[in-house]
Amino acid sequence: MNSSGSLAGRRSRVALVSARAARGLDEDMLPLAAALQHVGLAPAIVDWDDPLAPWSEYDVAVLRSTWDYTERLGEFRGWLERVSARTQLHNPRALVEWNTDKHYLRDLAQLGLPVVPSLFIEPRERPQPAIERFLAAERCAQLVIKPAVGAGSRGARRLTRAQLTEAVRHATGLLEAERSVLVQPYLEDVERDGETALLYFAGQFSHAIRKGPLLRLNADPTRALFAPEHITARMPHAAELALGERVLAALVASGRVPQAPLYARVDLLRDPSGAPVVLELELTEPSLFLGFAPGAAERLAHQIVTALRAG
Repeated sequence: MNSSGSLAGRRSRVALVSARAARGLDEDMLPLAAALQHVGLAPAIVDWDDPLAPWSEYDVAVLRSTWDYTERLGEFRGWLERVSARTQLHNPRALVEWNTDKHYLRDLAQLGLPVVPSLFIEPRERPQPAIERFLAAERCAQLVIKPAVGAGSRGARRLTRAQLTEAVRHATGLLEAERSVLVQPYLEDVERDGETALLYFAGQFSHAIRKGPLLRLNADPTRALFAPEHITARMPHAAELALGERVLAALVASGRVPQAPLYARVDLLRDPSGAPVVLELELTEPSLFLGFAPGAAERLAHQIVTALRAG
């Protein structure tokens, strides 16, 4: 492929993979498509579950806003298998399958990374004793109960430790739907500092944003595709950047990937001591907030060109 992005005399085709439910909601899509066209590629927005999509005709498929997969995980994983056999998929199938279930946080903790304390409750397990043990260990004033497979804060609730009955009720509803439950302390410094999201393209830091607190105390879980977010650009602290680098390095060192993935978002909070901790590692379909950093879309487009050449 030459520098203009042509492959065997034609413009390389890039599928930007979305979902019908996300059409018009993905603010990264248009700037990324424009940047890809600028470097000589031919982007197309394609729904992941479109039965007529000609996946083998695309030179690369880049997961972007498949935001409804959490309710259709088995179907989505079957799609990952089929598409990765027909074209170059980013991020890779095995990495995405691992990342779609927040049990990956346990793996990150086992690699020695500082992670928000996380308790998993599995279907057919009694939630009340598990939550009581968690509250005794953490001594947090508030906690978050959410599904282990979820996105956009769907199914998540923030409650006080005194609301044990309500916490058990919410966990029970998820468990009865055969969904594993994740329990975490609500780190209250987020009310002042917000959440920091670090954006990386092919392992290179691109930019960061501040995300305001999402979960309101006692509020019902959002039924929308994602909860409304208040986003601003942010200059991350050195400790946050150092942790982001450690997370990506641990992915490679653990053998999860041979090299840094095409895109990654490392979401951080601060623990009670003020140190950054990992809230989530987004490798599947994260918003990349391209509009909050000049040149971000172009940086990602150039890494997609590099991936095509390597592929």
